[in-house]
Amino acid sequence: MSEHADTYALHPPKARWTHIALPSTNIDASIAWYEKFTPLKLLDRREDADGYGAWLGHDDQSDKPFILVLVSFFRDQDKGRQPIMAPFAHIGIELTSREEVERTAELGKADGCLAWPPTDMPPPIGYICALTDPDGNMIEFSYDQGVYAKAKEVWG
Repeated sequence: MSEHADTYALHPPKARWTHIALPSTNIDASIAWYEKFTPLKLLDRREDADGYGAWLGHDDQSDKPFILVLVSFFRDQDKGRQPIMAPFAHIGIELTSREEVERTAELGKADGCLAWPPTDMPPPIGYICALTDPDGNMIEFSYDQGVYAKAKEVWG
C-alpha cells in the first residue's frame, strides 16, 4: 500500500458521479453563458501551465456536488470551437415550470443560441427547449420530465 498523504480532508462517503468536463475556447465567455442561462454558479477557477479551468455547480449541493468542468487548453486555442455535446448529445437541466422553459428559450433566441424551440414531447421527455453554449454544446432545459418522480419511485 502506498504511503501518500491526502491533499484534502473531505471525501465522498461512497463512490459518486461528480462531474462532466467540456472543452472551452473562451473560458470567460463560457462561465458568463452558464451563469446567465443555467442555475450553475462558479465554484472554482484556476490557471496552470496547460490552460484555464473552471468548476460550476449548484451552490446548494455542498453535500453531494456535481459539477461542470470547463477547460481551455492553451494548445487548443487556435483550433476554434470543439463541441462535444452535439448534435443530440446534451446536458439536461430540469426547470420548475413550463414558463421557465419558455423564458429560457426567449432569452436564448434573443442571444442567438436557441437550438430547439419549446416543444411538448411524449413522456417521460416533457416540455423542452435547448440552447447552444459558446462552444456549440447542446444544453437542454426541460419541465415535467419525470426524473424526480422516477428516482423517488425507485430509490425512495
